[in-house]
Amino acid sequence: MNSAQLKRAKRAVRAEVLARRDALDPLERAEMGVRIVTRLLDLPELRAAHAVMVFWSFGSEVPMDPLIARLVEAGVTVALPRIADGRLEPRTWRPGEPVTETHFGAHEPEAGRVLDPAELDVVATPGVAFDRAGGRVGYGGGFYDRFLPLTPALRVAVAFGVQLVDAPVPAAPFDLPVDAIVTETETIRCVRD
Repeated sequence: MNSAQLKRAKRAVRAEVLARRDALDPLERAEMGVRIVTRLLDLPELRAAHAVMVFWSFGSEVPMDPLIARLVEAGVTVALPRIADGRLEPRTWRPGEPVTETHFGAHEPEAGRVLDPAELDVVATPGVAFDRAGGRVGYGGGFYDRFLPLTPALRVAVAFGVQLVDAPVPAAPFDLPVDAIVTETETIRCVRD
């Protein structure tokens, strides 16, 4: 598959899965989000974590506020991604600290300490579509694909079950898989090469 075909294939998967995710009833989405956070907090790696990078939910993504609150309550260092000079950097953040809204609707910390990626134990990884082998189709910016090789952290996709696809997602060699996928009904452990 050439580059143009790969882009078209990813666009098609994004459109299909986003339509399914957007169609979820908001109340049902909130209830499923609570179940996802409970499953995430049950992961041994998350229970033992000292520093976790999460993401600011926007649109129909899994609500991350409850996870952030529970991690902060447990004394875990929480980081949110911030885009600086075209790269993703993890910055410490606590609820109530100032944020800046991005052009696509997520929020980034205005301040906070930049963490060395090696400090992270877990990265809650956003995305649009995932296959059961850990393949991931994101939003198309490539920020996580460039960031994840810099950290030894467990890569955990946080997604609703409707975001899982049966066939392998279209991927290039630089598209990095996740180690686990947590949905409202299951936790899938993926094998990383």
